[in-house]
Amino acid sequence: MTTLQRQARALGDPTRHAIYRYVADSDAPTGIAELTGHFQLNHNAIRQHLAKLVEAGLVIETVAKGPGRGRPRLLYELDRTADSRWGENGPYERLSLLLAEIIRTGDSASNVGRRAGRRLRLPRPTGGDPVVDIANAMAAQGFDPEIRAGEGRADVVLHNCPFESTALADPGTVCSLHLGIAEGLAEGTGVVVEELVARDPRPADCRVRLRARPLADNESEQDELANRGGVVRFVGRRRRPGRDDPKN
Repeated sequence: MTTLQRQARALGDPTRHAIYRYVADSDAPTGIAELTGHFQLNHNAIRQHLAKLVEAGLVIETVAKGPGRGRPRLLYELDRTADSRWGENGPYERLSLLLAEIIRTGDSASNVGRRAGRRLRLPRPTGGDPVVDIANAMAAQGFDPEIRAGEGRADVVLHNCPFESTALADPGTVCSLHLGIAEGLAEGTGVVVEELVARDPRPADCRVRLRARPLADNESEQDELANRGGVVRFVGRRRRPGRDDPKN
């Protein structure tokens, strides 16, 4: 069964489709208790419907960090890699809007990405960990991130490129957009985006390198951003067979 068939089957149930629309229309990740109260169904029924939506690749599930012990709270939001035919903008619709903004404003790709990152910040931070918040926001955009943390630093490994085809054709623009998005997500968190280590978008695994840096008393965050500048470093990019090979 194809992904499209699984998604169509998952949305064929009227209640499940309504839950999907509720999650898609929400301004923030949605919890099971909220859905239970809205739909007047028991927790198990809501969980079963959500499990089908997650399995079909229509929504993603994250764990909210919080104080105390007990069962962790699960949050659900739209999977931005889902096909746009289900009434939501897919990745290439979102990319077209970003590229149109570059053309309309004349701004750099990183500046446009930075503004997009500010808009994409999660309104409900997860336990006060800015790196987790940044990763969760990138997960909602289809990057499939994994956090690899060290002392005072962290790499967010992006296992998927939502703009893969365009990144192959114009890596400079797409990777600068991604760097800007990460910087916009990090603004005001005390976390600095050092660089984006860009790789071939087909296997992906690009890395957003972060570090914690308290600002000096006389230094604003904008000063830090201006002094540091955005860096995209390309590593091990592969040629496109048949198109990038030198002509005889």
